[in-house]
Amino acid sequence: MPRYKLTIAYDGTDFHGWQKQEPPDPSSDPALGEARPRVVLRTVQDVLQRAVRGIVREPVIISGASRTDAGVHARAQVAAFTCSDGQTDEPSAPPGDEAIPSPRHHGGWPISRGTDRLLRAVNSRLPGDVVVMVADAVPDSFDPIVDCTAKAYSYTLHFSPRGLPPLWDRRYVQQVFTPLDAARMNEAAALLVGEHDFAAFAAAGHNRATTIRTVHSLAVIERTLEDGSLRYRIDIAGSGFLWNMVRIIAGTLLEVGRGRLSATDVARALETRNRRAAGPTLPPTGLCLEWIRYERPR
Repeated sequence: MPRYKLTIAYDGTDFHGWQKQEPPDPSSDPALGEARPRVVLRTVQDVLQRAVRGIVREPVIISGASRTDAGVHARAQVAAFTCSDGQTDEPSAPPGDEAIPSPRHHGGWPISRGTDRLLRAVNSRLPGDVVVMVADAVPDSFDPIVDCTAKAYSYTLHFSPRGLPPLWDRRYVQQVFTPLDAARMNEAAALLVGEHDFAAFAAAGHNRATTIRTVHSLAVIERTLEDGSLRYRIDIAGSGFLWNMVRIIAGTLLEVGRGRLSATDVARALETRNRRAAGPTLPPTGLCLEWIRYERPR
């Protein structure tokens, strides 16, 4: 059965995250004997799954490599699905019957039909805030989660000397109201590179067996825009991340840039594993999943 890998970009502003969610309807009251219908929230996985099902004409389950939260964007999320090969049964005519029955066409998408056609077909059914960038045929064994060896996020902060909020890219940056010290932020960021216990940088209820993670790189890049505004882009890559880990690291580096925390404070947060020793969890607005890497070419 064919298996396909999709590389997806999306504006997460109007999504309730990546993962499909069907919580109970809060307006119903079980005490009054009312049923609790499920509400299907708008998620990237659900929107994409509906589009693919419409093309292959059969149920499919799309699994994604990263469960981005509500409001988080992606340039290269990776997902995969398996479908049938689209073969057609050619029934034989019953004895003595001159009429030949019509062939029964099954759903699916055979490899021979091509991934370029699949890409165009799926995108034709998607809304404007999500696009499949690449479609590839992959082995049956490909797992977008298990096979992932590294992933990277960015978090972008915006400062205007005149206090003006960003307009054209307001969905993708988080406004700050004081200039930041990028050198201090990079000094603190260097302490987080490597294998550490990131318990102080994880949200409660992360449900992971261990809070030990490896950060491959972490840097803050300052850029001046034409209007004099400053952009601070925090780039982080690692083997994997805990729930809200990147947003907490970004919040911690923001506090360092403001002068409210020091590199010593960041080192202490790592050592004590105390969540209150780190910075705040920043909003999802400025967060973007940049890329996901796999050991073997897919």
